[in-house]
Amino acid sequence: MAISSTDFEYIGELVQERSAIILEAGKEYLVESRLGPLLKTEQLDSFGALIRQLRTQPYNGLHQKVVEAMTTNETSFFRDLHPFEALKKHILPELIKKCAGTRSLNIWCGACSSGQEPYTILILLQEQFPELLNWSVRVIASDISHEMLARAKAGRFSQLEINRGLPATLLVKYFHKQGMEWQVKESLRQRLEFCHMNLASAWPALPPADIVFLRNVLIYFNMDTKRVILGKIRKILRPDGYLFLGSAETTINLDDGFERMQLDKAGCYRLRTD
Repeated sequence: MAISSTDFEYIGELVQERSAIILEAGKEYLVESRLGPLLKTEQLDSFGALIRQLRTQPYNGLHQKVVEAMTTNETSFFRDLHPFEALKKHILPELIKKCAGTRSLNIWCGACSSGQEPYTILILLQEQFPELLNWSVRVIASDISHEMLARAKAGRFSQLEINRGLPATLLVKYFHKQGMEWQVKESLRQRLEFCHMNLASAWPALPPADIVFLRNVLIYFNMDTKRVILGKIRKILRPDGYLFLGSAETTINLDDGFERMQLDKAGCYRLRTD
């Protein structure tokens, strides 16, 4: 079943308007694969029927399902590893010294998807820095998708998801088996905060951030939206804070308020001080 050029254009406009994600020409296959399951759940027999229903109704839950279906939710535990090594070896030891007076630390994971990234950070904190258990540590996870946030809150993962990056020793320590899935233990789940957030719209109130993870997200936006998002990050990132982007992302030619740092094999960004 193929989507017509007119219907593809409509979906592209809807997704861009509501999420700022750009669906370029040639992405028809992506729309077809992502919206195919939605046709079945909504009992619609064609993309044309779906688009007709969307066009004749004000923005509602069906529109939101379409937008959420078009967001990319690729993630895994300890994804790309190097940023987490940089946290362990360099960034967290430094921040722990600098924040010793307030004994507080704020970490924000934007576009958290199904939760592997923020849970990875919590596991790393507990494994490597047990002294932080007596600190005020906030790990905030946000995403545009209500469905992904619900999955992340539940903290339930398939064996395939567990196999992607999570060492067996940590699996035994922080998860327990629930049927065919693995459940994050309550003691870890209760330490994670969640909020619904569209990066391209008004942001909810966030505390000053010591560490921001916004990896593999900017690549889906146009240049103007990237600049707006980076400008907002500058306002919440503490002077000694760190920003992690995806390996294919950069602030260069977008926002000169950041400077890039290399920590072993991990690249990250700090606020420019000169």
